[in-house]
Amino acid sequence: MGSAALLGAGAAALALPPRAVAAETAAAALQYTVRIEAPAPLDSLLEKNLDLVRFQGNPHTDKEQLQRLVRAAPEQAKALLATAGFYTPQVSARLDAGAATPTVTVSVAPGEAVLVGKVELALQGFDAAPSQAGATPFDTSALRAAWTLPEGQVFRQEEWETAKRNLLRQVVLSRYPRAQLTETLATVDPETHRAALRVVLDSGPELRFGTLRIEGLRRYPESVVRNLNPIKPGDYYSEAALQAYQARLQDTGYFSSVEVSADLSSLLNEPIGAAGEAQAGAAKPPVPPAAGPLPLVVRVGENKRKNVSAGLGYSTNTGNRAQLSYDDLSLLGLKFKSALTLETKKQTARGDFYFPTTQQGYNDSIGASYERSDIANEVTNVATVAVKRAWGTPLLERSFTLEFLTETTTIQGGIGNQSKSLPLTYGLTKRRLDNLLFPTRGYVVNAQLGGALLPLLTDELFVRGSAKFVYYRPLGKSGTVILRGEAGALASKDKSGVPAVYLFRAGGDQSVRGYAYRELGVREGEATVGGRYLATAGAEYQHWLTPTWGAAVFYDAGNAADSVQALHPKSGYGVGVRYKSPVGPINVDAAYGHAVRKYRLHFSLGFTF
Repeated sequence: MGSAALLGAGAAALALPPRAVAAETAAAALQYTVRIEAPAPLDSLLEKNLDLVRFQGNPHTDKEQLQRLVRAAPEQAKALLATAGFYTPQVSARLDAGAATPTVTVSVAPGEAVLVGKVELALQGFDAAPSQAGATPFDTSALRAAWTLPEGQVFRQEEWETAKRNLLRQVVLSRYPRAQLTETLATVDPETHRAALRVVLDSGPELRFGTLRIEGLRRYPESVVRNLNPIKPGDYYSEAALQAYQARLQDTGYFSSVEVSADLSSLLNEPIGAAGEAQAGAAKPPVPPAAGPLPLVVRVGENKRKNVSAGLGYSTNTGNRAQLSYDDLSLLGLKFKSALTLETKKQTARGDFYFPTTQQGYNDSIGASYERSDIANEVTNVATVAVKRAWGTPLLERSFTLEFLTETTTIQGGIGNQSKSLPLTYGLTKRRLDNLLFPTRGYVVNAQLGGALLPLLTDELFVRGSAKFVYYRPLGKSGTVILRGEAGALASKDKSGVPAVYLFRAGGDQSVRGYAYRELGVREGEATVGGRYLATAGAEYQHWLTPTWGAAVFYDAGNAADSVQALHPKSGYGVGVRYKSPVGPINVDAAYGHAVRKYRLHFSLGFTF
């Protein structure tokens, strides 16, 4: 039956000025104008769909064709109005051919809108569906509560179709993928202006997952696929579970394509979905019989095993950058990733082996790195061997890291220092964002707690804790407020025995803008070195001038020191440009460092940790 969009019964009584629809015609076309006299939004509905309007400017439209369009307009308009819930409209169309430009006037009195009357939802098969002992009954009351076209609402065809699709979707995505709408019927009574609705939904068999079958795996061990599988034999069928498993496999980097599905071939070869509008008394299709467990099928296309890449870049923190990377997805049975990065102020070489994710969801790795940096007149050389266990999701990541490192530092105008340490660190990152790439609402928090607590391969015992956060909040239609903060503290008997990489400094693109990278800290000789304590904060307002371009103003403050009393904040403030690139937000800031009385340009891509 028909139905679609409208304001309500009261809207029909509004006297609105007629709207003229201008014609853009070809030179040889018959010039004419169409005027629609109808209350909004029905006037727009007719303007977009009436043939009278669509054929304006058509070179094949002559006077006889125009007269045929005028005669057909009332019936066409009534059919369109029915989709909006008006089944008894008065429609007339008249042609004024005496004017210089012929004018067609379509007048509409829509009458009273049809409202939804009795709604009958017949949910069949759920109680009788086969179920294992102790299984949770399917909550059919939730289906009835979620029905989106209740009694008293204007009956529109589009909303009727949407309500049926939503009802079916709730069932086929979980436990009953063979569910069908076996009957859907809308009976409109033009005298009472009510539409009686009947929907019959048959659940079909209750289905559960069976054993896992892997296809397309050649280069890599099956544990890469099996250990990430959250679906156990006997679990209820769930489309959400299939999609989550597929996403986890895609994130491993082993595969160019992944398809996770349930093998439905053992079921009757009948279409899944609505059976269409049924006439009263029409025969119902047979209900599929119960089926055994559905095999869980994973089809993968593998990425090539080895990959070499190179790149050039620039950072206002560490200067020019060149990088060479080599990855091997199956070196000694493990994933191997390595990179050599040469920057103006820092040079790094590292290699890491990653074990397949365990069945418990742990991601274990072992790696080694060497880094040399020359920042704020402090030259640091650090060699590290580390083992790490990480687990969680992008919304909540956790990890333990055990490192052994040796470090040599040389300070311009001061003395050098050597140290070694074996610290254990627990890290946590929590994200609650509306968008991980371009957030406008929510927050990210990162916290770390650890230290070297045993006199084993360690020159100085210490405990270290740090935390940082970013908070996003929309302001108006085009603005976003961003608040940032970072704090840290280190406790040790002798600071000189603690590796410099565990001390704190501030300044740079992601810290206090207006100052050089890690420029703020403790002065020692001609250099700036790390302190025991850190505190920084910043506030920024972004205003988006277009969907991709925006401007920003900001204020940052903070410092690092060896005591809380010495944490005298240094401030920086300025303006910036923002651009939403395909790989993330690009930020260009011009900042003034109040303490150094200098301007500094900052460039960064994104803000993540």
